[in-house]
Amino acid sequence: MSDRQGWSKAMAEAIAEAESSDQLERVRLEWLGKKGRLTTAMRNLGDLPSERRREEGQRFNALRESFETRYRQRRQQIATEEEDRQLRMEVLDMSLPGPEPIVGRLHPVSRVTRMVEDVFLKMGYTLAEGPEVETNWYNFEALNVPEYHPARAMQDSFFVNLPGYVLRTQTSPMQIRAMEKARGTLPLRVISTGRVYRRDEDSTHLPMFTQLEALVIDRNVGLADLKGTLLTMARELFGPRTQIRLRPSYFPFTEPSLEVDISCVVCQGRGCAVCQDGWLEILGSGMVHPTVLQNGGYNPERANGFALGLGIERVAMLIYGADDIRLLYQNDLSYLTTFGELWPGAEERSREGNSE
Repeated sequence: MSDRQGWSKAMAEAIAEAESSDQLERVRLEWLGKKGRLTTAMRNLGDLPSERRREEGQRFNALRESFETRYRQRRQQIATEEEDRQLRMEVLDMSLPGPEPIVGRLHPVSRVTRMVEDVFLKMGYTLAEGPEVETNWYNFEALNVPEYHPARAMQDSFFVNLPGYVLRTQTSPMQIRAMEKARGTLPLRVISTGRVYRRDEDSTHLPMFTQLEALVIDRNVGLADLKGTLLTMARELFGPRTQIRLRPSYFPFTEPSLEVDISCVVCQGRGCAVCQDGWLEILGSGMVHPTVLQNGGYNPERANGFALGLGIERVAMLIYGADDIRLLYQNDLSYLTTFGELWPGAEERSREGNSE
């Protein structure tokens, strides 16, 4: 009994000496845990006679209430002390710089699209947009590709569940739409950029990609005008020393048709593993076919013109040195953030141009 009479003082001292929440919790477990001293003693009351049991039970209940009261008070004190210590440790130094915010940037394809658009806008072209779901007339027939024409096999198309409509395979339908809107007025200089769709996918092709179409209609337009436009565009995009090469080709909506190569951006035309012979194919072009002019509302006896189309992703791969077009659309931020705000070599190319 004498030991139990000293419990009140022992409990009070243990609670007062606890300096942290963890220490205070250990004190609680020592006395009121499942195997605590006070808990064990109260469990053994059943061995006492009924009169003693009642007397001792009242005494133990008083000890328990006293402990819990002191425990709550001390827990509140420790919480306040710990909060004060934490606040003193977390003093804010307003002179220190804050964390650098994460700033988004344009996707490389969007940046290159704007670059190419700017080149043509500076040459006096206007920008037009058209639908991605096109009619067969605008996507094929009006461009001199009637039904069952072999050229349709060159573009494996995505057809929609609506008769007479298709996901456009190129931005060339904008040639007809632009000519219809112009109603025969001259000159006509227009570009159109947007997504196009073809059933194709490998390291250099995608089932969806971005294309730019340029169209010029005027009187007495010749191949020299087309070549000058192509050379200007190539040097604006790839540097003032870039050369171009024109090769005969076939497109149903142009006659004659030309494939356009540029001097390799890696070896500057000397020949390397990328280009083999110093040249890289970049786009197709040609003089607008008379049938296309007629379908757009122009008289081919009084006006003619040229058109060209290039893939934006192809240009982006050449500018940034990418070797797999699919990486541009996998949304891998660790990859996309490697592209800077300016394309590689832009400042050096600018200095080259000024020095010349």
